[in-house]
Amino acid sequence: MNVIHMKYAVEIAKAGSINKASETLLVAQPNLSRSVKELEADLGITIFLRTSKGMILTPKGEEFIGYAQNILRQLDELETMYKSELPAKQTFSVSVPRASYIADAFSKFTNCIDKGSAEIYYQETNSSSAIKNILEHNYHLGIIRYASHFDHYFMALLDEKGLRYELVAEFRYVLVINAKNPLAQKEEVRYQDLEPYIKISHADPYVPSLPAAAVQKDEHTVNCSRNIYVFERGGQFHLLAHNPDTFMWVSPLPDDIISGFGLVQKPCPDNQKLYRDMLICRKDYHFSKLDREFMTELYNSKSKCLQ
Repeated sequence: MNVIHMKYAVEIAKAGSINKASETLLVAQPNLSRSVKELEADLGITIFLRTSKGMILTPKGEEFIGYAQNILRQLDELETMYKSELPAKQTFSVSVPRASYIADAFSKFTNCIDKGSAEIYYQETNSSSAIKNILEHNYHLGIIRYASHFDHYFMALLDEKGLRYELVAEFRYVLVINAKNPLAQKEEVRYQDLEPYIKISHADPYVPSLPAAAVQKDEHTVNCSRNIYVFERGGQFHLLAHNPDTFMWVSPLPDDIISGFGLVQKPCPDNQKLYRDMLICRKDYHFSKLDREFMTELYNSKSKCLQ
């Protein structure tokens, strides 16, 4: 397989057309077209569908481009490592759900970064984006979260995409409210107690092969007339701290967040849904030293928060 042809295919996929890729690469369009045809012939697959709107990746093509991007990145790293007199750059990247125990682990993990050049990427997002970041954007690791009754949907998708997975945590959501909320004094909070209050939810749950509306409905365990949807983790704590009428379902929180924002977390006997956080990576990926340092902190933080 010609590495140059691989580079051309990756650029065409990025640009969405041979014309735009030609301008970026400064390579004539006929040469690009010929390289793609030769690459497809070598592999025995169709990488692109040629349409009036441009070049569209086939499912096999999407899989190939993901692997090609990873190979090209590794080639660049090898070249940098052996051609430069400077120490190899430390790299780490992970996409995670909006979970405080994971953020706590990441904060402690940053103390493991040696002096010298380093590039660290940490993104809080939903499971769909975490998977896409590994397949398309060369992220090393991801953590996906889902309700356990959706297990078969996610296992099928991860196997199909050639991803390895490992259980990090299994837990039930706890109720988090302001310490000034009248419910904070109750020994037991039930769903009906929450209906007059404002529910805060993360707005982008995801389950493969299911409509977004069905997933949203599955997540709505309490019928509240007032709802706030957020797409990040930090703002939710300010909302909970400043508005005693709000509540939220979360994975168990570290003690410093509970005390720092004046919150109370309580189990709810009505909420028995089990959730799983799963670590994912490519099947051919080998954990780096930084990856292992992060995983150590991750399991330490989980042990403290989810005991």
